[in-house]
Amino acid sequence: MSAITAIRAYRQWQPFAEGAYGTSGGTAEGFDAVVVAVETSAGVTGWGEMAPLGSFYSDAFAAGARAGVAELAPQLLGLDAGQPRALAERMGALLRGHPYVRSAIDMACWDAAAREHGRPLCEALGGRFGNSVELYRSVPPLPPAEAAALAGRLAGSGYRRLQVKVGGDPALDADRLGAVRDAVGPQVQLVADANGGWTSAAAIRFIGMARDVDHALEQPCATLAECAVVRRRCQVPMLLDEAIVTLDDLLAVRSGGIADGVTIKLSRVGGITPAALLRDVAAGTGLLVTVEDTGGASIDTAAMVHMSMSTPERLRGATVDFNAWVTADNATGMPAPADGRLAAPAGPGLGVEVVPEALGQPFVDVA
Repeated sequence: MSAITAIRAYRQWQPFAEGAYGTSGGTAEGFDAVVVAVETSAGVTGWGEMAPLGSFYSDAFAAGARAGVAELAPQLLGLDAGQPRALAERMGALLRGHPYVRSAIDMACWDAAAREHGRPLCEALGGRFGNSVELYRSVPPLPPAEAAALAGRLAGSGYRRLQVKVGGDPALDADRLGAVRDAVGPQVQLVADANGGWTSAAAIRFIGMARDVDHALEQPCATLAECAVVRRRCQVPMLLDEAIVTLDDLLAVRSGGIADGVTIKLSRVGGITPAALLRDVAAGTGLLVTVEDTGGASIDTAAMVHMSMSTPERLRGATVDFNAWVTADNATGMPAPADGRLAAPAGPGLGVEVVPEALGQPFVDVA
C-alpha cells in the first residue's frame, strides 16, 4: 500500500503567449491553473494539473477548483494512491458533482502509482501505440484574411490539423473556413469548431454555405438533442466535445448515431480514471477519440499525450500542446514538437520534472 502522506496544491497563472484566446462563448487571457502534489509512503510524489478556460467555457471555474481541492485534500490522507480507481470512487462520494475538482488529484495519483512501478503513464494505462501523437492548432474567430494568414503560418510549421473557430454569424464563419482551406491546401485537415455556439437553424445554414469546403464539424450546438437535429442535415463528419461529460452522454451519442467522434477532456470528466473509461467505451464502439483538456501547461500536456498514446492509432484524434500556448510553465522534460507531432516524455509516470520554484507557495498543505 502506498498511503497518501501529504497533499499540496498551488495556483499558477499561465498567460497565453499570443494574447487572448477566443471561442464562440468568450475570450480568456490565460489559464488559471491548479497544480496538485500527492506524496506517498513509498517516497514518491505524483503531480496533477487542471485549468478551466475561463468561467464562460464549461461548468468549471478556477476559484471553485481551489475550494474543492481544499475540501477534499484532508479527507484523502492515508488512502492508497496506488489504487486510483478506488480513490476516484471515494472522491465522488466525498464531493458530489464538480468532476473538474477531482481531476488534478486523480492525475497526481496515477502519476505516483506509475512512478512507483517505474512505468510511463501510457503503459500503466494499458498500452503504447506508436511513438508520437498528432497535434492540432486553433485558428481563432478572426476576419477571413487574417485567419488564412495564421493558418498558413501554422501549416508551414508542420501542423496538419487545424481547428477553425466558428459559432457566430454562419456566413462569416463559412467565409473564414473557405479562406483557411484556400490558404493551407487539401493536405491539412480542417475542423470547424463552434463550441456549441449555434442554434440548430444557424448550424444548418452554415452547413449549406460551407458544403464545398472539405472539413469536419465539431460541436455545432450546446445539447445532444440540438446536435442530433443538425446531424440529420450534415454531410461531413461530426465530432462532439463539450456535450461529452458522462458515460450516459457517450452512450446516447453512439446509440443515436449523433457523431463520428468525440473529444474527452480530462478535467471536464473528472480526471484520468473516468476519461480512460469513456475512451475505452468510445474506441470499443468505433468512434474516433480525441483526448485533451481545458487547459494547463507541461504537467497537463504530458497527461494528455500519454493518454493519447494509449489509444489505438486508427481511432485516435489529434491532441494539443498546451505547454506551447503559455508563457509560464511548471515542468521540464516535454519533448519539442516535430512535424506537427509530439512524443510522450520518456520517464516513469508523466515523465516530466516539476519546477517547484515556478509554483510559489501552496494554498493547500496537509500532511
